[in-house]
Amino acid sequence: MKLRHAMVCSSNQNRSMEAHAVLKREGFDVASYGTGQHVKLPGPSLREPNVYDFGTPYKHMFEDLRRKDTELYRRNGILPMLKRNLGVKLAPQRWQDNAADGTFDVVLTFEEKVFDAVVEDLHSRNHVLLKPVLVINLEVKDNHEEAAIGGRLALQLCQEIENTENWEDSVDDVIMNFERQNHRKLVYSISYY
Repeated sequence: MKLRHAMVCSSNQNRSMEAHAVLKREGFDVASYGTGQHVKLPGPSLREPNVYDFGTPYKHMFEDLRRKDTELYRRNGILPMLKRNLGVKLAPQRWQDNAADGTFDVVLTFEEKVFDAVVEDLHSRNHVLLKPVLVINLEVKDNHEEAAIGGRLALQLCQEIENTENWEDSVDDVIMNFERQNHRKLVYSISYY
């Protein structure tokens, strides 16, 4: 079965992009998004984040931060992360603005508030196709090390879903097996397009 997957975090920078890169490398039909109002990246202090609009190219962010403080943003992993993102797609995209991208079979989120935003958005759309979409939250801390682990777990989960004859009939077993194997609790919901 060939499914369409969406990876979603808050800013479409770290967790969703790591998973997007991993799944893309493995040949999955995958896209990624963020649900926040803006794209936020760490700045010189917690009170001074770097804020960009969705749609701002990763290359622009990379050049902007390199100009501001190359050493700081290399040391905290932001420049390498943006370089990875450049190899995956042009710019961060906002989930709530993605209707033109078509439908997805599986949406994987990495934070509970993102899961809630995706489910709420799907429920507010017109359900004309009545096509089911599986929305799963795999909680992953927003740091580079956890994002790498989350990317591998996302691949494993998506492979297990892809290997089913019909995910709607076997989702409970897939989730239960994944949780048992990885000692991670998943939350999921079925919505419709």
